[in-house]
Amino acid sequence: METKIFKKENLDDAVELLAKGELVAFPTETVYGLGAIATKEQSVKNVYAAKGRPSDNPLIVTVANEQMMAKYAKEVPDRAKKLIKAFWPGPLTILLYVKPGALPDAVTGGLPTVAFRCPDDQLTHDLIGRLGYPIVGPSANTSTKPSPTTAMHVYHDLKGKIAGIIDGGATRVGLESTIIDLSVEQPIVLRPGEITPEQLSSVLGEKVLINTGKVSDKDIPKAPGMKYRHYAPSAPVVIVDNPEDFKKINYSEKTGVMALETVLEQLSIPTENKFSLGQDLTAADHNLFGGLRYFDEMPEIEQIFVQGFDEGETSLAYMNRLSKAAAGHHYRNNN
Repeated sequence: METKIFKKENLDDAVELLAKGELVAFPTETVYGLGAIATKEQSVKNVYAAKGRPSDNPLIVTVANEQMMAKYAKEVPDRAKKLIKAFWPGPLTILLYVKPGALPDAVTGGLPTVAFRCPDDQLTHDLIGRLGYPIVGPSANTSTKPSPTTAMHVYHDLKGKIAGIIDGGATRVGLESTIIDLSVEQPIVLRPGEITPEQLSSVLGEKVLINTGKVSDKDIPKAPGMKYRHYAPSAPVVIVDNPEDFKKINYSEKTGVMALETVLEQLSIPTENKFSLGQDLTAADHNLFGGLRYFDEMPEIEQIFVQGFDEGETSLAYMNRLSKAAAGHHYRNNN
């Protein structure tokens, strides 16, 4: 299969492919998503096949607006309306009860709930608006690999497996959306993102919990990123919690380092073995997946040391993704 690259002026061609049941990757402000019409069961199943994704891992439904979501949600409670007013379009995914039979089990994993997202990206809004249907939108990468933040990342993973990619440039945020579960009595964040629990609590006027539990092998996760290995390059990743510890590591030509610019400046290792996360945590959020992909394309790299952050709720999303990529492996545990 030929994988075509579409620009803004070719959007109708991408719409036509989706309408025919084909898979097309699309940009969002967080990462690139892999699109298929959410009501077409076979197309949705093809998403799992293209990604190599476990079939019991539910998919997010990407909508153009609240009105489109209301066609598929069993109810849109006041809590959801408050969050939509404050954060949509934007990097917030809302888990609600789904209308029975409105979406195939391939989307919901057979659960009575589904996660809805309205991205802050005009190309994607135009795409869904012209299509007239919501689309599923898991990250457009091979399952377990770092999420894609450019069209070329998608092409690297899915060339020949999908019909097209809409190139909207590099994504702004770089980490997937926050997922909040509103199907329960007390709202709970299932996956941290740019929008923090504190911000959600402020809008809702009630405490928002943070999920810290793991999903067992026999259970179906309510949202993406809760059960399976994610974001990992081929080489093992090690989290370095204390920036001073970077000076204690015995580096070789087979070692990669991802850290803030101020840390990298102090290390006498080859430039190609360094990847800058930028000047601060916000930049690190944006650059994390790009760095993991950078070293994943260097087969000679056998270990990657990555800077960790402890900055409260603002570092939750970054550390959530990095911890999964590193399988919880921290440098301090080696001492």
